[in-house]
Amino acid sequence: MSDTILTKMRQGMASFTPSEQKIASYILENPQEAMNLSVVEMAEKSKTSEASVVRFCKTLGLKGYQELKISISMSSIGESTKEKILHEMINANDTPDIILNKLSAGSIQAIEDTNNILNISSLANAIEKINECEKIYLFGVGASSIVALDAQYKFSRINIPTFMFFDHHIQLTSAVHLTKKDVAIGISHTGRTMEVIDVLKIAKGKGATTISITQYGKSPIQEVSDIVLYTASVENNFRSGAMASRIAQLLVIDSLFIGVACKRYDEVIEYLKITREALEDKRYK
Repeated sequence: MSDTILTKMRQGMASFTPSEQKIASYILENPQEAMNLSVVEMAEKSKTSEASVVRFCKTLGLKGYQELKISISMSSIGESTKEKILHEMINANDTPDIILNKLSAGSIQAIEDTNNILNISSLANAIEKINECEKIYLFGVGASSIVALDAQYKFSRINIPTFMFFDHHIQLTSAVHLTKKDVAIGISHTGRTMEVIDVLKIAKGKGATTISITQYGKSPIQEVSDIVLYTASVENNFRSGAMASRIAQLLVIDSLFIGVACKRYDEVIEYLKITREALEDKRYK
């Protein structure tokens, strides 16, 4: 996407090294100027070194400094032509309509940023692994467990054996029985949730394909994940940032589900028809 690089810088700021944070901060504050600087000038402007600038390019997944300049240029064009969504802090005296507007803006921002930073090759690989697997196991705690439950419901409707447990001890014991034919999906916004990392480590040791859904940036969960699917975060108070992150996680789950459903289109349509009919009698006429 055109604004991927600036989004990556904003989202990854907390996980960057001090030198990388200086470079990112300078670029985010001066994108128009940054795109025209040489690597020597960038190092001087950001008060770092040429080596730090080159390393920063690699951290962002770029081949070199020239690609960084091109990406900044494309990002600047994208951001200058689209309407900015400002997610302000929620105040105690905000009226219901203002609260709704601010939360809506945060959710929209999380979806757009996730769309920009989610690696499509990783998404396609995850879809393929899920499509080929025998069983799906989902792991998450707290708010992430609700997202895992949503995924269990979706995949179960198209006849893929899918398991999700709220109790961490059961999560651990189920992970022990995974095989190379299974997929384990761990959901952790921070990427540092010990319970999720523990079960993914066990699953990976048993040969299962491990997939993590986590916010962009360096985190321990990546070390136990075969595939990492990044989401964006929105900083705010009153836990509304966590609300926005849940929306981003659900976007990734829906993308996985629809991706797999498309690969099994004919049978999925039949499964959805059957489950819909099974539930029809439970509705008031």
